[in-house]
Amino acid sequence: MTRGGSGARWRVAARLARRQVRRAMLSSILIGVLIMLPIAAMTAYAIIAASTIATPQERVTSELGRAEAWIAVKGLPGDGFWQSPTQPDWTGYSSDLVDAPSGTAVADPMALLPEGTAAIPLVEGTVRVVTPDGVTGMPAWSGESWDPRLSGRFDLIDGRRPNDAREALATPATMTRLQISVGDAVTLAESGSRFTVVGTMSAAPLADDVPALFLPSSDALAGEKRWYLPEHELGWSDVTSLNEQGIVAFSRTVVLDPPDLRGTDAELPYDEYWSARYSMLIILSAAGVFAAYVVVMLAGAAFAVSARRQQHALAVAASVGASSGDLRRIVVLQGTMLGSIGGVVGAVIGVGAAALILRMLDDGSATAFPGFHLPWEFLLAILVFAVIVGTVSAATPAHTVARSDVLGALRGSRRPQTPRASRPVLGSALMLLGVAVTIGSALAVVAVTSSDLPWDSPLRTIPPVGIVVGPIVAQIGILLSGRWLLWITARAMSRIGLAARLAARDASTNASRTVPAFAAIAATVFIGVFALGAYSMQNAQSARNWFYQAPVGSMSVAFQPSDTAGPFALTTEQAADAETAARELAHAASATGIATIGAQVPVWIYPSADEVPDDVVSAIALLPDEHLIDPTEQDSYTSRGQDPSNPLSVIAPEEIETALGVRLTPQQLRDYRDGAALSADPRFVTDGSVELAAWTGAQAYEGGMPDNIWISAESVDHAPVWQKTIPAISVPLPLQPTLIAIAPDTAASLGIAWQPRSLVASFDSPPSAETRDRIMSEADTLSTSSWALTAGWEQGPPDDAMWMAPIIAAVATLVLGASAVALSLARVERRPDDATLSAVGGTAGLRRRIGFWQGLIIAGFGTIAGAAAGVLPPIGFAIQSRGDLLLADAPWTVLALFVLALPVSIALVSWLVPPRRPELIRRTSIA
Repeated sequence: MTRGGSGARWRVAARLARRQVRRAMLSSILIGVLIMLPIAAMTAYAIIAASTIATPQERVTSELGRAEAWIAVKGLPGDGFWQSPTQPDWTGYSSDLVDAPSGTAVADPMALLPEGTAAIPLVEGTVRVVTPDGVTGMPAWSGESWDPRLSGRFDLIDGRRPNDAREALATPATMTRLQISVGDAVTLAESGSRFTVVGTMSAAPLADDVPALFLPSSDALAGEKRWYLPEHELGWSDVTSLNEQGIVAFSRTVVLDPPDLRGTDAELPYDEYWSARYSMLIILSAAGVFAAYVVVMLAGAAFAVSARRQQHALAVAASVGASSGDLRRIVVLQGTMLGSIGGVVGAVIGVGAAALILRMLDDGSATAFPGFHLPWEFLLAILVFAVIVGTVSAATPAHTVARSDVLGALRGSRRPQTPRASRPVLGSALMLLGVAVTIGSALAVVAVTSSDLPWDSPLRTIPPVGIVVGPIVAQIGILLSGRWLLWITARAMSRIGLAARLAARDASTNASRTVPAFAAIAATVFIGVFALGAYSMQNAQSARNWFYQAPVGSMSVAFQPSDTAGPFALTTEQAADAETAARELAHAASATGIATIGAQVPVWIYPSADEVPDDVVSAIALLPDEHLIDPTEQDSYTSRGQDPSNPLSVIAPEEIETALGVRLTPQQLRDYRDGAALSADPRFVTDGSVELAAWTGAQAYEGGMPDNIWISAESVDHAPVWQKTIPAISVPLPLQPTLIAIAPDTAASLGIAWQPRSLVASFDSPPSAETRDRIMSEADTLSTSSWALTAGWEQGPPDDAMWMAPIIAAVATLVLGASAVALSLARVERRPDDATLSAVGGTAGLRRRIGFWQGLIIAGFGTIAGAAAGVLPPIGFAIQSRGDLLLADAPWTVLALFVLALPVSIALVSWLVPPRRPELIRRTSIA
C-alpha cells in the first residue's frame, strides 16, 4: 500500500474501489439499479408536486395578466378587516372585535382610489345556456376580459375581439359543447339574450375541456365583481388602507415582495414557500425511510457477496501494507460511488418521467400545473440521500472484510459463521417488548379516553404512537434473531432431504446475505398486512353504518339554499325551480327513472313563530319510546347520520320504486296509493302500523314537539293537533334519508303541505366517469343565487377489492423483486458449490430443488415475520376502538393465502429457472 498521509491513502482506496466497481460489473449494476429505482420515483414525485405550486411570478400572471392589481369588496368598513398579503381569500376581522361586524359594504371601491385611475371591471359567475338538446350551465365572465392588458389571465386564441354589446367570446370547449362555430349565436336560457360568438379565448384557471363564455358588460351577470387596475400600483400600505374599508386586493407589487406579518392575524400563510411544500417533505421523508431500509438491506446483501468475492484481492492489498481502515475504505467507497452513480441516473430518469407524466396530466389550466418546476433543494437532498444509502449499504460488509483472516483469504478458505448468543437473546427480548408495547398502548388508549386528562396532555398522544411503534420493535427483534433462526431452521430441515438440507445450510452459512433479504421482505409485508388489516376493519365498520343517499348505482340531487339565500330552507317557489333544474340535470345524464323526494314545508322560512300561519302544521312519524336515545347513557346525537326527527317523505306511487331501489308487489303498491305508509326503518312499525301526529307550526318553530331522538310525545307540553294510526308497508332499508314515505294524496288528506327536497335518478347501466364528472360540474353551474344543486353518485360502501388489489400487487412486486435479488446473489455465490456438487454426481434437478428451498426459506421467513408484526397494529386498534373495529373484519383468509402463496410462488419460480452450467474447475485445498 502507498505510504504517505491520509489523503494519499484515500486516493489509493478510491482508485482500487473504482477498479473493483468496473471488475464486478454485474454486481455493480444490480446495486446501482437498487439505488436508482427509489431515487427516480422520489425525484419524479418531487418535481410533479412542485409543479403544482405556482411561483409568485406565475401567480400574478395567471391572476392579473399584465395588470398591476385587482380589488374586490369582501368585508365591512370600520371593523378592523384584514387580509393576507398574497392570499386575498384569507381574511378576517380584528381579534379584539367583540360584537359581530356591522355596517354597509362599499358600493364602488374605485371611489377610494385616486381620481382618474383606470379600471377594467369584470364579474365572474355562471350562466345557463341553450344547447341543441336542452340547457347546460357553464362559467362566464362579463366585462372586457379580452382587453390586451389582461393577456395572461385571458388570451385570445382565434377570431377577433368583440366590438359591441351583442358580441362575445367562448372557449373552444364551448364551441364543441354547443355545436357552433365562430359567427354563430349563443342564447342565455334565463334572460333569452343572444350573443354572436366572434372568437375563442382561454382563461388561465380553466382546463381546455371546460366550456365558458366571455360576455360584454351589457350582460347583467350575477357573481363576484373585481376591478382590475392595468396601471395603478398598490403597495402594502395602500392595501391596508383598502382593507380598512372592507376591500381586498391582489397586488403584483405585494405578491412579489410580501411584508413580514409574523405576530399578526395574517401570520399563518406568511411562509408560503415551505408551508406549500410541507406535505412534499412529509411524503418524501416517509418514502425515504422505507426505501432506505429496503435498499440498505438488499444492496447490503449484494455488497456482502461482492466483498466476499474480492476477499482475495483485499487480502493481497493487506499483505503489502494496507491496514484494516484501508480495506474498509475500499469497500465503503464502492458504495459511495455506486450511490452517486445510481442517484445521478435515477435523478435523470425521474426528471424525464416527471416531464412525461406532467405532459400527460396537463389539462391546459395554468393554475393546476403552472409550470415545470425543479425543486433544487429537494433534488439535492435526494442525491445526498442516494450517496448516504450507497455508503451505508457497504458499511457492514466493509467492517466484516476488515476483520477477515488475511492468510485464510489468500488460501481461499472461509471462516465459518456461528451465531452469537447475545443476538438471539436481545432479538427475543425485543420481540416480546414489541408485542407488549402494542397491547399495552391499546389498553392505555382505552383508559386515557375515559379519563379526565387534559386534551393536550402527552399521555393522550403517546399510546396511539405505541400501537405502531411496538410492531416495528418486534420486527427489529426478528431481524436481530435472523441468523439464529436460520441456524435452527437448518437443523430442522436436515431431516427433510438433501436439497432442503443444503439450501438451509447455505442460508444459515451466508446469513449476511440471507438476513437482509428476508428483512427487506418482512418490512414490505409488514406495511401491506398492516394496511390490509386496518383498512378492512375500518371499511367494514363504515359499511355497517353506511348512510345511503340513494339506491346503489343511482344519482341523488339535493336542493339547498345558497349562502346568499339564508341558512335554513327554500321557499315553495324556490324548491319548485330547483326541482325543474334537477330534472334537467337527470335528463342530461340519460337517466331512465326519476323520482322526486318531497318533504314538509319547513317553518324556518318564517321570520318568527308569531308569523307562522295558523293552518301550518308539522307532522311526524312517532318513534316508539323504547327506541329513543337515553341522553344519560350515550350521546344524544348518535343517530348514525339519519334524521329521525323529520322522517316523513312524500313520494309519488309511480316513483316510489325508483326512490328506494326496491320492487314492490302489486298489492303493496295499491296499499301505498290507498293511504298506507312505506316504512324503510322497522323500528317505526308496531303491529303493522305507523303512528303519525302533528303539532302547529308555531309550536314546531319553538321546539315544542317530539324529536324522535330523546324527547317522546308524552314529554312535550302541547297536545298534538291530530294523531292517526295508518297501515304500514315494511321494507327494511334504514340507512338512507327516506325512513317513512307517504303518497301525495295521503299527505293532502292529512293536511301536510310539502315541497320537493331532493331527486333520485336511476340508470340501466352505470354512467361513465366522464358523464359523472360532467353532471357534477353542471350541477354547480345550474345553481342560482337562491338555491344550489348538489349532485352525488351512490356507490355504496367501499369495495375492499378496489384498494386491496393495488396493495397486494405493490407488496407482491416488492417481495418478488427482493426475492429475485436475494436468489440471484445466492446463485452467484453458490457457483463453486455447484461445481463441487456436479463433480460428485449432483444432477441439475438437485440444484433446481436447492433453488426451490432457498426461495421458500428466504421468502417464507420474510413474509411470516412481516405478517406476524403486521397484524399487531390492527389488534391494537381493535382493542382501543372498544367494539367499533372488529378483528373478525380483518381479511384473515386473504392474509393467510397471501402469506402462504407468495413464498410458494417465489419458490416455484426459482425452481423453474434453470441453474447455470457449473464451472468444473479444479478446487485447490490448502491444509
